[in-house]
Amino acid sequence: MKITINDLAKNIGGEVIGDGALEISGVSSFDDANADEITFAVDPKFLNRLNETRAGAVIVPLDFQDAGSANLTCTLVKSENPKLHFFRIVSKFHPPKEPDRTISPMASMGRNLDLGKDVTIAPNVTVGDNVTLGDRVCLMPGVYVGDNVVIGSDTTIKPNVTVMEKTRIGRRVLIHSGTVIGSDGFGFTPNQGGHEKLIHAGFVRIDDDVEIGACNTIDRGTLGLTWIGKGVKTDNLVHIAHNVTIGENSLIVAQVGIAGSAAIGKNVILAGKSAVSGHLTVGDGAIVGPGAGVLSSVPPGEIVSGLPTMPHKLWLKVGKILPRLPDFRKRLSALEKRVERQETDKRD
Repeated sequence: MKITINDLAKNIGGEVIGDGALEISGVSSFDDANADEITFAVDPKFLNRLNETRAGAVIVPLDFQDAGSANLTCTLVKSENPKLHFFRIVSKFHPPKEPDRTISPMASMGRNLDLGKDVTIAPNVTVGDNVTLGDRVCLMPGVYVGDNVVIGSDTTIKPNVTVMEKTRIGRRVLIHSGTVIGSDGFGFTPNQGGHEKLIHAGFVRIDDDVEIGACNTIDRGTLGLTWIGKGVKTDNLVHIAHNVTIGENSLIVAQVGIAGSAAIGKNVILAGKSAVSGHLTVGDGAIVGPGAGVLSSVPPGEIVSGLPTMPHKLWLKVGKILPRLPDFRKRLSALEKRVERQETDKRD
């Protein structure tokens, strides 16, 4: 496949600086690209090195000012969103494989099924009773779908995902391998010196346009629901406990843990390895820094870091002080001894 820079620019609404007739036959990273490939640059560390790339073309921001540099040998395409537009071009050169749109005879199918048009059910898939699948749903090998599950149109569930009974999944959802949705929450109560399990009779609801990473665990509600709002994206190895709600378009990064009944607002970012204690609220637009421990509710729009969390700017100051604490301790000890000697001299 080959396509000219002019045609690529037309598809993304970009402005060409240089040879628009140049033909591109592939995509690559900034440092690995060749003369017949296109890449992109957004950060200054790449924009300042445009004369070093071997790429035939580079997508750059609209406000990039050095387009007329005599040192540049590549063609530039100025774009409102270089990264987004680059990966749209990537999809042209590497389109996803179309599923077969068939039901394998090696799948185990339950009773009273409501199947939409052009569904794909691969070998070794198990579908329980009273399941509804929308149009063009794709269940890859090894998927388990329990009884009374509803899955919306154009949803893809990758290999070895478990979707337990009563789960509700919206349209255009993508669930990556190894994830378990609707498992029991961690619910026990003390009884006669031990711990008796509490029945979890709730379910999980996942709204439209959600992407769930690999090896997530999303627990069913104890009695009500665990709710993942529209447009939420989770990374790999995320745990979402029973009765958690996550608002629209929030980002949950790898190894985050959210304890039971926590409420995460809209457009929230929980950075890698952060944790939210149970029954707390993280307000709309808040950001929780990497490795942070949320032990009290976070107001809307707040940026917090640390363990326990505190305003991010305060945490930056604390972070600078922490390595100096051993020296402070020595100086404080010396000061205490000095004061003690002075007090002894006064008494004498």
